[in-house]
Amino acid sequence: MNDKSGIITGQYVRIEQATASVGDRIFAQLIDWLIMLSYIAVTTWILVETNADGGVAATILFLPLLFYTLLMEIFNNGQTLGKMAMKIKVVKMDGSTPTLSAYLMRWLLYIIDGPGMSFLGLLSIIFTKNNQRLGDLAAGTVVIKLQNYRKIQVSLNEYDFLRKNYTPRYPQAADLSLEQIEIITRTVNTPRKDFTARVIQLSQKVQQKLCIQRQEQNDIDFLKRILRDYQYYALEEI
Repeated sequence: MNDKSGIITGQYVRIEQATASVGDRIFAQLIDWLIMLSYIAVTTWILVETNADGGVAATILFLPLLFYTLLMEIFNNGQTLGKMAMKIKVVKMDGSTPTLSAYLMRWLLYIIDGPGMSFLGLLSIIFTKNNQRLGDLAAGTVVIKLQNYRKIQVSLNEYDFLRKNYTPRYPQAADLSLEQIEIITRTVNTPRKDFTARVIQLSQKVQQKLCIQRQEQNDIDFLKRILRDYQYYALEEI
C-alpha cells in the first residue's frame, strides 16, 4: 500500500499525493542501471573499434554516466528513464517543480545514501513517513506516483469563494500548473518596488497563455480571479 503525502499549495488547496513505494523506486533504479550498462557496452565496443585515445575514451564513457541522473531530472521534469517507465517523478514537498539546487542536492547525497554506502537511502525510504531517502530529506523533495499527482481533498467550508452563488469566469484557469499558480500567488501577495510592473507583465502573460479576453480592468483583480477560478475547478476533481 502506498503512503500518502499531504501538501498544502500556495492556494490553500490540500493535495493528497501517493508517494512512490520502495518497489517502484527500486525497479526505476534497476531500469536506469540497465540503461547505463547498455551504454557502457555499446560505447566500449565503439571505442575499441575506433582505437580511441585512452583519456578521450574515459571521458566519453564515464561523464555521461556520472551526470545521467542529475541531467535527466533537471531537463526531463523530475524523471529519469527508469522513473518514466515506473510512472513516478520527483517534486518538491509543496507539489511544485524542484529547483536546480534541489536536484543538485539529491544527486550529491546519492554518494552517501546510494548502494556505495550500504543502501542507507533504502533504509531511509523504508522508515520515513513520505518514503524519502536522505537526499530527498535534504533537498525537500519527494518521489510520487504520477497518476495520483492531481488528486485533491479539501474542507469546503474553508473557502469563501466556494459559496453556492460563485460562478467561475475563466475555465481555462484549470489548465495552469501548480507551479504557475504558485508564481501568480507569490506575485499578488508579495509587494515590491516593481510590484505594479510585475503584476502588469504577469497578467499579460497569463492572458496570452490561456488565450482569453479578460473582463477585469484591474490587473490585480484579474489575477485574483484566475486564482479563484483555478481553485474552483481544482475542487471539481474531488
